[in-house]
Amino acid sequence: MNIWTELGRAKTASGDTIILRQRGELFDIRFNGWELMSNRNVASETALAQMVCRRIDRAAPKILIGGLGMGYTLRAALDAVGAGATVIVCELLKEIVAWNEGVLSSLAGHPLGDERVTVLTKNVVDVIEQSGPFDAIMLDTDNGPDCVVHEPNQILYTKAGLLRISRALRDSAIVGIWSATKSQKFEDLLDSLDWDWQQIQISLGTPGEEPFHIIYLADPSARAKT
Repeated sequence: MNIWTELGRAKTASGDTIILRQRGELFDIRFNGWELMSNRNVASETALAQMVCRRIDRAAPKILIGGLGMGYTLRAALDAVGAGATVIVCELLKEIVAWNEGVLSSLAGHPLGDERVTVLTKNVVDVIEQSGPFDAIMLDTDNGPDCVVHEPNQILYTKAGLLRISRALRDSAIVGIWSATKSQKFEDLLDSLDWDWQQIQISLGTPGEEPFHIIYLADPSARAKT
């Protein structure tokens, strides 16, 4: 039986522990002991980018991806957009960026080496406010609205946070949010904003059967009243 080998370790400013491990061909990154991401099944991360990019109506879009992970969302976005695209990836931890430049780089086909990519080691909340306007924003920064592992990201799933996102978008732009589970509270919030949105279930095994992850796609063109 293969055992886990620790490949890297990092500490956040608030004292949280991030560990990169490997067992055979399986890699995972754990946050305080909980699995944050792995290459076990990346269908939903890939689908997030594919679904968002299909809805972009601009030849040279500017895209923000919140959360680098293991690079699968970034790879799918790069494969879906043209040579003139600009893709900004926001990853809070420089260690995760370094792992993606090193031991994890081949998993998603070396996406950080693409000249269209800019990596910012900043809080995605700040980047949303300072670096727009965007044609699309994809968020895979936590495990979803109901499981936020980085406390400052809580605001992303509130009315104030969604309005910030709305103001950072061009007209007819699209927002995609990854979630490990369905969030009724978040869906009620989207309804209250009068956005055009949908919930999509991505099966992790047999299509149409559990378990599955959730992708929320939203068009804030119908702006909520502030």
